[in-house]
Amino acid sequence: MNQLKSREPDSVVLPGKLSTTLRAELIAFRRDLHMHPELGNQEFRTTAALKARLEAAGLAPKVLATGTGLLCDIGTRDGLRPMLAIRADIDALPIPDVKTVSYRSTVPNRAHACGHDVHTTTVLGAGLVLAELDRQGLLPHAVRLIFQPAEEVLPGGATDAIESGVLDGVGRIIAVHCDPKVDAGRIGLRPGPITSACDRLEVTLDGPGGHTARPHLTTDLVTAAARVAVDVPALLARRVDARSGLAVTWGRIEAGHACNVIPQHAELSGTVRCLDLPGWRDAPDLVHAAIDEIAALHHAKSTVNYVRGVPPVVNDPVVTELLRDAMTARRGPYAIEDTEQSLGGEDFSWYLEHVPGAMARLGVRVPGDTTRRDLHCGDFDVDEHAIEVGVELFTAAALLDAGPTR
Repeated sequence: MNQLKSREPDSVVLPGKLSTTLRAELIAFRRDLHMHPELGNQEFRTTAALKARLEAAGLAPKVLATGTGLLCDIGTRDGLRPMLAIRADIDALPIPDVKTVSYRSTVPNRAHACGHDVHTTTVLGAGLVLAELDRQGLLPHAVRLIFQPAEEVLPGGATDAIESGVLDGVGRIIAVHCDPKVDAGRIGLRPGPITSACDRLEVTLDGPGGHTARPHLTTDLVTAAARVAVDVPALLARRVDARSGLAVTWGRIEAGHACNVIPQHAELSGTVRCLDLPGWRDAPDLVHAAIDEIAALHHAKSTVNYVRGVPPVVNDPVVTELLRDAMTARRGPYAIEDTEQSLGGEDFSWYLEHVPGAMARLGVRVPGDTTRRDLHCGDFDVDEHAIEVGVELFTAAALLDAGPTR
């Protein structure tokens, strides 16, 4: 393996290419997951299917303490080199699948509309390939597969997985996320922040209420709610470095039931997103203060429920280069493109609070397709060639990884 590392990545010849049989099996496995989506912490069928296939390959997967999801080690740990972990998320979304395909979801109002079925299948495929390489004595050091539940449930199933010990003995961690803006056959890479922090915000405003003929004698809660909705984002824009990208966006406002009655109660809810870690860490105090300040101007009592979601995924530069080297070794440098920072959230970030790692954007767009598509939509689908690409990326990264020794 030292000879491999002494050459340039684009000149490395790595074992572990997918066979035609395994490629077909993985596509069928992904379609089965797609037909049977399960929500966060309910992924019992998915967990059982993964466990059965890994055991059939001679591996010993362990179900996580949460009851769904699992980890599986491949190879022998030497006690000196921390493992490389490869992570997949296995849950689906509570939205209907509106595609007209043979593998459309069979579960009403449930769909793999974020590509987690693809993430899961690529990690499974990588595990099967790496297990075979280990039997041949070609795996240089141990690798851990992590199949994590509940990525879509704030603050993310990663926190429970970490508490159950999935990072014990791990030195680095890698993952992919489907990207419908990138062609299948390619990946997107970015060192540093690649996603946004995402928190949930719930605000209630209360006052005595009264007649709309006499707003001066009471607290005009509708106006107060409107001012909070408009003024809080504007106020934060002047109290936070603009490069932090701190943004409050409201998704719901409710107040009142009659046109001539000033209500006693109003509610607002939305999200707080932030592009960097320092801004995210300061966000709760800043948002609380801005809401209380605007509410007080209108004599409304404010209650804020700030729900921590996930920090931004901040890719480690060294691990990002490992993914770049791996993709270059498999498919050449032209299969890699720079990617922008997304405003979406991803709980892979919690792992990076403990160990260095990186996430790549896995292209799933049919080459030449100009239709604008996005994640979390009921018609989301992928070019299944992306599965093979993801498997190749992970297996090459495992073979090229030369992480630090203890």
